[in-house]
Amino acid sequence: MDFRPTPEQSLLQEAVAKVAAGFGHSYFQERARQGAKQDELWSALGDAGYLGVHLPERYGGGGMGMAELTIVCEEVAAAGCPLLLMLVSPAICATLIARFGTEDQKETWLPPMASGRLKMAFAITEPDAGSNSHRIATTADRSGDGWQLTGTKHYISGVDEAGAVLVVARTGTDPTTGRAALSLFVVDVDSPGLTATHIPVEIAAPEKQFTLFLDHLSLTPDRLLGTEGDGFRQVFAGLNPERLMGAAIATGIGRYAIDHAAAYARERSVWGQPIGSHQGVAHPLAGAKIELELARLMLSKAAWCYDNDDASAGEAANIAKYAAAEASLHALDQAIQVHGGNGLASEYGLADLWGTARLLKTAPVSKEMILNFVAQHSLGLPKSY
Repeated sequence: MDFRPTPEQSLLQEAVAKVAAGFGHSYFQERARQGAKQDELWSALGDAGYLGVHLPERYGGGGMGMAELTIVCEEVAAAGCPLLLMLVSPAICATLIARFGTEDQKETWLPPMASGRLKMAFAITEPDAGSNSHRIATTADRSGDGWQLTGTKHYISGVDEAGAVLVVARTGTDPTTGRAALSLFVVDVDSPGLTATHIPVEIAAPEKQFTLFLDHLSLTPDRLLGTEGDGFRQVFAGLNPERLMGAAIATGIGRYAIDHAAAYARERSVWGQPIGSHQGVAHPLAGAKIELELARLMLSKAAWCYDNDDASAGEAANIAKYAAAEASLHALDQAIQVHGGNGLASEYGLADLWGTARLLKTAPVSKEMILNFVAQHSLGLPKSY
């Protein structure tokens, strides 16, 4: 067992950190307040080849794995610039296309995604089908040799900056279970019949949330990704990377918070000595650091399991996401507390990250659903939902 990063991973970590440091949290704050995007940072990462580090080289990728993509994601967040769309476009959509797409689909979609020229959103959640994908009501019906999509998708991230959306739709019913037979479709955001409505949320982040309305949207046969009716299994191939990226963003935010809090505790002097010399400040911050490092260790294991097709990859990814979300929120809260009133001041760049950190406790999979998974699959307890 070797817990050290490989030389290639260490070089990647250093290089990504250097790129992200050129932007920093002030850049993130400015974009969030203006309602603008992090396009410059996204392009810089794409130009350097970091957005496709996990994709095959023949499609413009780096030929590495999910472990390397988590490094990219975490380092960017640790610079104070969490990129929520990294969770969606490279991790879910590009991974699914690379695994299940035809050669033409791979050649069409993967190179621009790897270079950062294309972002792709992912649409699975519905108003009446959140975590329960079996209840998806959006349908894809045969229309000639193509398809026609009708339905509603809810809380879809980044549609306004994406060129396409990977949509999960019902194409029939499984005769043995009675559950929905799902399929995946790549839909251009400017397709006739697609309308996106912004959902206002109290999160200071450049990425926005949308409700999508699909009104008899016509698709050609080549927009079906993978096998018709096998979408449920295919989706799960993208959900473990989604959990890994959620964990990577969370641990990055946690690192950013602890680094800033420790620096402040070393420099801020009250009654003639640094506040970090008091155990009431030092111990809670040290505890948060320990929790965060445990979460990072679990994230490393989960990424390794995924890249090596280990049977425990699903369990590890869920646990990593759970641990990282909890540790990140605790680290950020403790960092704000160390700063006292300054913790809420804009110039210290902490409180504006709370919404994103809190979101990661709920999405892309909630704390409760992870506990359900572990209880049933790890502990062998009866299904509780």
